[in-house]
Amino acid sequence: MYVSILASSSKGNAAYIETDKEKILVDAGLSAKKIQNALIEIGRNMQDIHHLFVTHEHSDHIRGVGVLARRYPKLMIYANLKTIKIMETKVGQISTEQLIDFEPGQTISIGDVDVESFAVSHDAVLPQFYQFHCENKSFAILTDTGYVSDKIKYKIRNANMYLFESNHDLEMLRMGMYPWPLKQRILSDRGHLSNDESGDALTDLIGLDTKKIFLGHLSPENNLKPLAKLTVSNILEENGFGVGHDFEILDTDSKLPTKLLKV
Repeated sequence: MYVSILASSSKGNAAYIETDKEKILVDAGLSAKKIQNALIEIGRNMQDIHHLFVTHEHSDHIRGVGVLARRYPKLMIYANLKTIKIMETKVGQISTEQLIDFEPGQTISIGDVDVESFAVSHDAVLPQFYQFHCENKSFAILTDTGYVSDKIKYKIRNANMYLFESNHDLEMLRMGMYPWPLKQRILSDRGHLSNDESGDALTDLIGLDTKKIFLGHLSPENNLKPLAKLTVSNILEENGFGVGHDFEILDTDSKLPTKLLKV
């Protein structure tokens, strides 16, 4: 299984997963053109992708879904029914033949991939994220949640690779220009994980099989890549983890895809 994070920030999100038999997108929070260009940068093409998993209906996760669905009729869109209903009001009509109901707590198999869905705490109608399994390897995505429950920790513990939220630095957010109601939303248990919260949660998740952690969904206004990595690394090192030895912490970008990396 190979992964590239095509884009990850509060401005837009999309991830690409490839196995011997399948090519998959998770979210399409960029325009269809930008997603196609990001795929070309890693040597791939949108027309070869037949599965798109949607996490929730916020625009930074669905911006390109409608255009992609209409442009590529063989593209199957997976999401729960509540998300589908709201998503269609934002991205336009999608053929019912392309929509597949995939509810939180379910597992489905496509080709050589098993996909688990799990509910999270975020201010969307029914947000869910995914863990992908192929040939005894696993890749877990969790980028929009106000906290990480014990149930989620149990489900995604010891994944080989994570895309994990590290949205904001607490002081940058508190001192920044956002209006107070927006700050309250971000800081709530239905908002986003801070750098500190990300590090704390990862101390309960990282196992012997964990080798790569992408820090994602960084806020351009309230975070910096070096700060996120430093904060998370310090927390993990203080808890006895071998950052840079046993596993890598990797950046994501709002505009540039990461290299296609083996899970």
